[in-house]
Amino acid sequence: MCGIVGYVGKDKALPKLITGLKNLEYRGYDSAGVAILDGEKLDIVKNKGRIKNLEEILDYDKLGGNIGIAHTRWATHGIPSLENAHPHMDSKHNFAVVHNGIIENYQELKEKLIHLGYTFVSETDTEVIPMLMEYYYEIEKDVFRAFQKTTGDLKGSYAILVISPLLPNSILVAKNNSPLVIGKSEDGIFAASDIPAIISYTKDFYFLEDGESALINDDITFYDKDFKEIKKNYKTMDWEMDATSKNGYEDYMLKEIYEQPKALQESLAGIVLNNKPIQFMNLSLDKNYLEQLSNIYIVACGTAMHAGLAGKYALEKLCRIPVNVVVASEFRYQDPILDKHSLCIFISQSGETADTIAALKLAKSKLAKTITVTNVFESSITREADYTIYTHAGPEIAVASTKAYTSQVGVLISLAIYIKETLSGSSSDTDLLKKELLSIPKLMEDIMKDTEAYHMLAKEMMHVHDLYYIGRGNDYHTAMEGSLKLKEISYIHSEAYPAGELKHGPIALIDNGTYVMGIITDSKTSEKTWSNLEEVKSRGAKIILVTNQNIEEDIVIRIPLVNPILAPLLAVIPLQFIAYYIAKEKGLDVDKPRNLAKSVTVE
Repeated sequence: MCGIVGYVGKDKALPKLITGLKNLEYRGYDSAGVAILDGEKLDIVKNKGRIKNLEEILDYDKLGGNIGIAHTRWATHGIPSLENAHPHMDSKHNFAVVHNGIIENYQELKEKLIHLGYTFVSETDTEVIPMLMEYYYEIEKDVFRAFQKTTGDLKGSYAILVISPLLPNSILVAKNNSPLVIGKSEDGIFAASDIPAIISYTKDFYFLEDGESALINDDITFYDKDFKEIKKNYKTMDWEMDATSKNGYEDYMLKEIYEQPKALQESLAGIVLNNKPIQFMNLSLDKNYLEQLSNIYIVACGTAMHAGLAGKYALEKLCRIPVNVVVASEFRYQDPILDKHSLCIFISQSGETADTIAALKLAKSKLAKTITVTNVFESSITREADYTIYTHAGPEIAVASTKAYTSQVGVLISLAIYIKETLSGSSSDTDLLKKELLSIPKLMEDIMKDTEAYHMLAKEMMHVHDLYYIGRGNDYHTAMEGSLKLKEISYIHSEAYPAGELKHGPIALIDNGTYVMGIITDSKTSEKTWSNLEEVKSRGAKIILVTNQNIEEDIVIRIPLVNPILAPLLAVIPLQFIAYYIAKEKGLDVDKPRNLAKSVTVE
């Protein structure tokens, strides 16, 4: 989940590396470091904490080379410390390495190298890489051959950048089960974990497959898993250059909350049209296949899993096909019932979530048909799935997901309508639902016009220790996402429960002043959920109600009335704002919450 970036070109490397690191800080911020190669001089500077801590000790005049690599860390092996910060070096200071991923056999490799007389200074798995480079260079007397041997020894996931005075004007690159892109501009060549790191410098990117590597200098030479030279074509990304900037907003998260109407609109464009059947590019599920479906699995993690629950609601309501939503990290261990009559949908904003990709590979091995929903073009998950549906939310920088979630929900609802129409044709009901879905971006904007109520609630709630979210049906799914947002960025304990479950234990936690957030958007369950809120109110709870129903309460946040299938797209927005403003009132960094990273590329 770490972020890496490298540059070789005409300009000084350090400013570009720092810009790249800042654009990647959502991947981790336990420590940061750079390595700069200036002729035969290799300098490394690193520091604990965030990139700003690194900047405080950088000497831009001294570090003037035009080749460099950099790293921002999310700790896996070893505590956040200066010793464990990247880049790591060999004992002779000939090889500097940055790495994202986990070397699963590092302990075995480390013991072997210690036995050979090598001394390690960190607790990381990464340090075995430069030590192996040193070991194999002593044997081979060739840097590239040593790199080949080293990567051949590694098991697990890795994106690796290596620079060395023994290989001037070059960066060695390798990838396996971790994201890595190479971008080429007129001023130089970049390598990075994600496109946002370098989108301000180039829109032309090469995407490496697992097992591939590259030698970057004044050009790029690509190699396959057997280190045979191959040709690769670049792809041009259409992201705007300011897509990774705050664009006048105080935080990325706030910007991304406000971007949701546009993100949803872009994600639905060309898919959902009034009075026309849903069409997905490169997705074809015929009626005969769908009629033989025994089940559908939706597999994801975190916020994406909550989007999957909203998708389950839509699929079962419209298509009457059983849908299981499973956390990706549990999917492989549940021995899921899969065969050629199963459809599996995998959701990942980044397209690099390790648990989700592993689950997808299992599904394919069981002959299930696979669809992935992702926001990142050419991400790893797209190369594994039978079909890919792209959301077009644009870069999401804040660690806590907002616009990716609503885009995923919108796409999943569209998929449910697509399956319904494929099975039984268009109808007045599906036409009406499509029309209503297309109206959601404008309704989102209406909700966002006045945020003063959220400010006031945040001031009142910033000191609470516990908060409970309840709802029924799709409202419970929204409650789960609202609770997660609060936990992620405000560090307030919160839980989401089906409203009817309060009496089966959780109501024991309610006392005077406990806040309970109720979500009511479905007339079929509104009376029962309201009764549950009255039960906790009678025990001293303070109620905050998000609803589109005609219900009165002391604190009511009203949202437009829509089909219950679509309600999560609107009901979640007040919950996002409330979580955001509580965190701001507490003086917390909403974009980079503690211990979290945006892209979870390790299991």
